Amino acid sequence: MGLFDWFKKHNEKPEEEKEEKSSEVEEDIIPASNENKYNHEIGIALSGGSARGFAHIGVLKALDENGMSPDIISGTSMGALVGVLYAAGHSPDHILQLVKKDKIYNMVSLRFGQNGFFELDAVRRILKEEIPQDDFSALKKPFYLSVANISDGQNEVKGESGPLYDYVIASCSVPVMLVPQVIDGKTYIDGGLFDNLPAGAIKDKCQTLIGVHVNYNGPMEKLDGMRDIAQRTFSLGIEQNVVESRKMCDFMIEPEEMKKFTFLDFDKADELFEVGYNAALKLIKEELAPVLRKDKIEEEEAGI
Repeated sequence: MGLFDWFKKHNEKPEEEKEEKSSEVEEDIIPASNENKYNHEIGIALSGGSARGFAHIGVLKALDENGMSPDIISGTSMGALVGVLYAAGHSPDHILQLVKKDKIYNMVSLRFGQNGFFELDAVRRILKEEIPQDDFSALKKPFYLSVANISDGQNEVKGESGPLYDYVIASCSVPVMLVPQVIDGKTYIDGGLFDNLPAGAIKDKCQTLIGVHVNYNGPMEKLDGMRDIAQRTFSLGIEQNVVESRKMCDFMIEPEEMKKFTFLDFDKADELFEVGYNAALKLIKEELAPVLRKDKIEEEEAGI
């Protein structure tokens, strides 16, 4: 019995309760075909966080190395960019090399757009090169993203099928800083506005959900200057839509070390990768491993 089978087992009703239920009206009995409602074992939700989102790459690396690779992914903003590349079948090592090769001055081209400061032309180029088919259905793993429709004032979740590039870029389009994307007459911006940790997008599709939130919102001893204040204000603002998403996750990775980094630390990919990697290893050792040990003891006692 594996870790995620353990969760399934311990979420089931006890045998005594099942026997009582069997004597009740037939309508209360769940058909056998519906017993396992989950299509995927491990899901992961990757938050937005601009450069801080590079930590997601390290998290994915650690999970892969320990045989816990997510088989369904959701993401917002930088979490969407990292997530879609992973869902396309690219290894964390390859994704890290991509973001290191294309630093901020390449990832965001230096020409001004009409409705914001910079265009994301280079990101579109990377998507085309790394994911040849512009459709969610062409990905190797199911992937969902959160994007803010500011024309209608609502969050939207995209996935399963349909155009891919435009919505990934829209989810990454930080308002004012980056040009919004107009798709089918609607204006879209960074999904973090309404849903910075899109756990709800895949909660009912996976047995166990891991959330990765890279924006530290704990106490800050010192805020130096306007940039720190602006980033802190933005981070605390989007924290409000993370509260409920956090509750949906079975496990959370929220490294306190992220407070050392800013949204614009695109030149610190290696350090951010290590923070994510070490945080995931800590989760595996302190939270997942004890469950595995308990699982093994139960198997031995049962003589399995």
